[in-house]
Amino acid sequence: MTKSEIVKEISARTGIDSKAVLAVVEGFMTEVKTSLGKEENVYLRGFGSFIVKKRAQKTARNISKNTTMIIPAHNIPVFKPSEEFLTMVKMGKQ
Repeated sequence: MTKSEIVKEISARTGIDSKAVLAVVEGFMTEVKTSLGKEENVYLRGFGSFIVKKRAQKTARNISKNTTMIIPAHNIPVFKPSEEFLTMVKMGKQ
């Protein structure tokens, strides 16, 4: 499902103009990205959590050139679904 399909579905279910729904969806995504950029986790009860995981510095190898390189420590965004979310997906419910 794409962002435009999500906007159409929400607009059809709620009767709200699709431009207004698009603005809310865009605002939500911007806010999540901004929070994760500041290393603040986002918790949505019943849905899941967008969290920042810290990856430690490590040494990697380039096998073709037979060299080693250091990959610096960095943060990555991760989505962790709630138990309710996992159960719905496992059971195939809507």
